[in-house]
Amino acid sequence: MSWKNTSSRYGTLSITLHWLMLILLIAVYATIELRELYPKGSDPREALKAWHFMLGLSVLLLVSIRVYARLTFIEPKITPAPNPLQNFAAKIVHLALYGLMIGMPILGWSLLSTAGKPVPFFGLELPPLIAENKALAKTLKELHQTIGLVGYYLIGLHAAAALFHHHIIKDDTLSRILPRR
Repeated sequence: MSWKNTSSRYGTLSITLHWLMLILLIAVYATIELRELYPKGSDPREALKAWHFMLGLSVLLLVSIRVYARLTFIEPKITPAPNPLQNFAAKIVHLALYGLMIGMPILGWSLLSTAGKPVPFFGLELPPLIAENKALAKTLKELHQTIGLVGYYLIGLHAAAALFHHHIIKDDTLSRILPRR
């Protein structure tokens, strides 16, 4: 299999980035949800939050590679071709997913910055994006949480659409992005 996309199938790079991003997003969401199992200020809770920050920033790093691949590689055609409304809906959902993958890490980084907290990244401390501002930090936190909730629905919609295409419409939407056996 080629590392680049062909006219009928995604290449190894695109497939790997797609599924690696899914695993990374699951980890980002899991770390922030699992922190609730521990009391505030406890070491496990703080560790899960730190992992949430670092994995979230890893999403930003990985999505930059995905955007490059998406812009430089051809997009495989779906067979049989979906109707224009389905194509439009797919483009909107993909755009929203990319917005989520780019915007949420930047928003999280900005949130930590405005809260005056360190921005950890696997042994490094990243510089603040914005000066400390507690009122803005509160607003950014609410926005980050709200968009995070919307992210659950976007990811679910994306997965449901792929399964719909595979099992109901019976086109190759899903099989184009699955690793070969």
